[in-house]
This record gives sequence, structure tokens and C-alpha cells, in this order.
Amino acid sequence: MTLVGVDTLIVGAGTAGCLLAARLAAVPGHRVRVVEAGPVWAGWERIPAAVRDAEVMPIGPESPWLWRYRTRLAEGAPDSAEVLRGRLLGGSSAVNGGYFVRATAQDFLAWSAELGGAPQWSASAVLPAYRQIERDLDFGDAPGHGARGPIPVQRVPRPKPVSVEFSTVAGAAGFPEIPDLNALPEAVPTTGFGPVPRNIADGTRMSSAAALATAPASAALTVTGGITVTRILFRGTRAVGVEYRDAGGTGTIAADRVVVCAGAVESAALLLRSGIGDPDELRALDIPVVAPSPVGKWFSDHPEVGIDFRFGPPAAATAPPLEVIWTRGDVEIRPYTVAFGPDPSVHRLGVALMRPVGHGVLRLASADPAVAPVLEHRYLSEATDREALWTGMAVAEELLRAIPGVRYDRPRWQDRLAIPANLGTSQHLSGTCRMGAAGDERAVVDPWCAVHGVSGVSVVDLSVVPVPLSRGPAATVMMVAEHVAGHLTPLSER
Repeated sequence: MTLVGVDTLIVGAGTAGCLLAARLAAVPGHRVRVVEAGPVWAGWERIPAAVRDAEVMPIGPESPWLWRYRTRLAEGAPDSAEVLRGRLLGGSSAVNGGYFVRATAQDFLAWSAELGGAPQWSASAVLPAYRQIERDLDFGDAPGHGARGPIPVQRVPRPKPVSVEFSTVAGAAGFPEIPDLNALPEAVPTTGFGPVPRNIADGTRMSSAAALATAPASAALTVTGGITVTRILFRGTRAVGVEYRDAGGTGTIAADRVVVCAGAVESAALLLRSGIGDPDELRALDIPVVAPSPVGKWFSDHPEVGIDFRFGPPAAATAPPLEVIWTRGDVEIRPYTVAFGPDPSVHRLGVALMRPVGHGVLRLASADPAVAPVLEHRYLSEATDREALWTGMAVAEELLRAIPGVRYDRPRWQDRLAIPANLGTSQHLSGTCRMGAAGDERAVVDPWCAVHGVSGVSVVDLSVVPVPLSRGPAATVMMVAEHVAGHLTPLSER
């Protein structure tokens, strides 16, 4: 079956896709269709309570709203770990802990440098997009903030005891307090501690689905769930639509342009299944080559080591999990408020390396979309990453020792070359479809997210970000969608 063609077909109603759809549908006469592998709901009030409730993170083994992948984090680490991504309206922003912190000025300097100094991804260039998406309930009137966007942002008004104690010892150790981590870049020091801005209001997790919920109703926008796009269809190197599967079988959708917003894993997998990737690897899977591309070759993520400790009141049984963070350069230290195991008396301090040098690899195991791609994070393969994480763990231990009454078993960190047994991931996988200039051997998309080597295809989500971000990615993914939307004009207007 062939569905009626559209001007823009968006694959994925996730963190980026919802916001991008709302913006493009506002263009007069522009027909937008969004297809999502997971469920979608017509109206905010119809979204299940477990998804909207910020006190719950619906990511347990019984959750029906997730993509699940296995990965090996590092040589010497346990055989596999689990990577989770949202598979529903709003994507990962609908199931995460609500951390909504902007990337730093240093991130955008590095981002621009990857593009040869191109100005469109400087901190000043992207600031209007950050402002456009947010409705900051604490600092909305402050310079650099937004007060009328679809995503409410707020810091916790009454932090839990572990957050208070952590902030107290960080201040006593001489680290500056940062009241607004989303302030103008020049006002945010690289070292300090402060409350986490969260996309939570009145106990509700406000995912990017809020952008659709608050957008004017439009007959030009259609959002459909339960559709898995199996490949992009090409006439030569020109995209003409997609092939899909749903409960009724298979079909195609014609489109003047395909914008892939399926997340860092599924966006890369879709390009590969469509013939955009390493020619030798594609031919080995009997996938016809459309364009050679380094899809999946250079991804990043944030390695994180958890330090368990006992302290005062028990850890909370419900989310949100993080109220304050401490940051110094490449390391972010996170005093989690929720229990990570069956014993609520055990708290966890996360130590995350935010700008790792090493990179991971994603590849297909099969041309069948039902078969998950293969992930290899390759954490701590670079000596500089091991040293930076080791230093961060040492600082975290100093802070722990300063909190009265804390008890913990000192982790075995003495060998800086060893991989910590409690190594994990922050679930911030990015860069599988890296942005870069046409001559960059690592680049999959150009500086405005169009895929190199073909026409009519763009990727707009975390997979395009070419550098590791110093903060969690949710706010920046939405910023990318907002920033790029103005450049994805109807093809007839180009």
C-alpha cells in the first residue's frame, strides 16, 4: 500500500521529531507527516499517567515504551550493558529524569571548530533557539532565557537531604555556587555546583510532546504510531519516500523530503539499511549501496562510575533522580536522590566523564530492522579518558569524606589503568551521524543536517552532534530541532 505523499516526512516522534513537526506544520501549505515506531496519543491528557508523572521513570523491564540494546562498554568490563531509548511520543524526553541543562560555551566552541569555524553552531547563534523552546519558571525574565516556549523549566524548590549535604560540602570546599546553569554562557563558570533545571512542572514530565500539544491545530500535520520505517527509498541518489511495516503489513509513503529523527541508534540504523554507509559492510549484508558514508563510526557517550554510600535518610523510591550537580571541566558529579538497588539506605554518587576523547562504533548485524544493531562503546580506550575519570573519582571521594556520617566501601581505584568494575553509561549516546563539512571523513551530514552524498534526506537529532556535550543532551536536542527548523523550508521555496 502506498500512502498519500507529503512535503516532509519525519521518521520518529521523539525528542527532536515532535518539536520539528510542530514548527514545520506552521508553514502555510506545507504538509507534514510524522511516523513513530512506538505509540502516540491524540492529546496531552491521553498520554498514560506513568509517562506524564515525573515521580516515575518508566524504564523498568516491564516498560513497553523503550528500545533496548546490548553493548560492551569497555575491554575488561562486564560482557554487556543495556542501552535504553524512548520508543513513544516524546521519545527519551518522555521517560527520562527531567534533566534539562544547556550545553556549555566550550561545547559550542568545539562544535564550531569541527565545522571549520562555521558560525551557525556558535553559542550566540543557537541562543535564540534555546530561548524559543523554554518557559523558565524561575529565570524567565533574566537575559538569555525564554518565558513563552512550550517546555516549562524549573529547579526543585525543596531539595532532599542528600542534595543539601552535597551542596554544603561543595561550598565549604571552595567551589562556587551556580544558581542558574542555563544562564548566558559567560555567566556560567566551568567549575561549581548548582540546582538542575528540569523540564518538570507541577509534578508532570513535560516531554517534547508538549510542543505538539501547544501548537495550533493543523490539518497539514499527521502523526501516526506503530509504524516502523524499514528503509528510505531512492531514485538514484534522490530520496522519494520510505518503506514501512505496521500491524497491517508493509507499505510505502511518498515524500518530497525525509527527515530522520529516530535517535542516535535508530537514525544510524535506518541510514545503513537504506544503503548509506560503509560499502563493504553494506554489501556483506546484501544491502545495495546508495552512497558511501561513515555512519555509526564515531559515536560518543558519557562513561559514568557509580559510588555507593550510606547516609542519613533513605534514598527516595521515586524520581526525579537528580536535583543538584557539581561540575569541573570534563567531569560531572551527580548525587542521585533515588535508590539504585533494593536497599534504600544505599545512595549513589555518579562520576561522569563529559568530554571523552575515545569513540564507539555502531554497525548492523542484519538488514532486518527487527535485529538490533551492534554497539561497542569502547569506553576508556584512551589514556586521557582514564586519567580524567580517575581524577574525578578522587574528587568525589574527597566530597564524600566531608559529609558527616557517610559510610562507604572505598572503590578499588588505585590502578589508573584498570576499568572500574562499576563502570556504566549515562545513556547519552550521540554522534552516529556526525555533522561536518563535505571533506571531513567522519561527517555524515552537513552543517544544516542534510545527508552528504544524497538529496532529500536530513537527520535532525542527537546523532548529528559532532562533539561530546558537557551536559546531558535533552535541552540541546530540542535546540537542534528548533534551530534547524527554520532552514528546512518547503522545497518549492528554495
